[in-house]
Amino acid sequence: MHAEETKTDAALVRRLLAAQFPAWARLPVEPAASHGTVNTIYRLGADMAVRLPRGEAGSNDVAAEHRWLPRLASQLPFAVPVPLAEGAPGEGYPWSWSVHSWLEGENPAAGSGRAELAADLAEFVLALRRVDTAGGPPAYRCEPLAARDTAARAALDALHGVIDTGTAATAWSEALNAPEPHGPAVWVHGDLQPGNVLVADGRLSAVIDFGCMGLADPAVDLIPGWYLLSAGAREVFRTAVGADPATWARARGWALSVALMELSHYQTSNPVMAGTAHHVITEILAEAETEAEAEAGAEAGPGGGAG
Repeated sequence: MHAEETKTDAALVRRLLAAQFPAWARLPVEPAASHGTVNTIYRLGADMAVRLPRGEAGSNDVAAEHRWLPRLASQLPFAVPVPLAEGAPGEGYPWSWSVHSWLEGENPAAGSGRAELAADLAEFVLALRRVDTAGGPPAYRCEPLAARDTAARAALDALHGVIDTGTAATAWSEALNAPEPHGPAVWVHGDLQPGNVLVADGRLSAVIDFGCMGLADPAVDLIPGWYLLSAGAREVFRTAVGADPATWARARGWALSVALMELSHYQTSNPVMAGTAHHVITEILAEAETEAEAEAGAEAGPGGGAG
């Protein structure tokens, strides 16, 4: 998925464990099904996971997760991974790595979540917002939405013929016109999309992969409205988190910009990620068209036009 990605396999995991955590060295190691772009995941025994970063960026997340996840876990209403060991470079592998608890559940399909999942996600997001921000690090996505303009428009240029870039550009421009946040930054997960949540029987069972966590605009954690939920459940989520129009407009901009960049980058290297991103863009453009039609109808008035 990345030009300079570090290659790994189960044999490497076994060597790293034998050298650094020999108590686990005899446990079975199997590649885990994952479409993540930052870490390669291996299941260790029945109840642990080894996460090997694909590059330096993921390696930098290891220490942060070991520091902050235990603090956050005690204040969240759903399970999150427990960091069990922090591994060092070795055996020819150049990055820090980690062992976490294994959490059961399935990744939902994009846009499949119903009202129950919407309520669960809102509960998680609101609980995370309440965590004391003292000393918290900036989130991976902590910049103003306008700072993403150049990258978003580059992605639009790359997607001509793949999506309706005209409507997408209009939707992006409208998001940039949303008022900036007035309140303080809050704790966010930063990447609440299908690969980073686990569900059971349609309900949220766990949230995983906190590499993007930190302090940011609360709008950042509203992207599951488009990534995870159906249109009807999206409104349930919006109401439950109490998103005002400005925050919701920024949230839609965040979801659109993330999806544009994902689709342009992963079209051939990660079909699952690309498919999810395409779904998000389609949902946002459908909303934009519906809103434009409603606005045109309102301007025409009850008579329906000049007649």
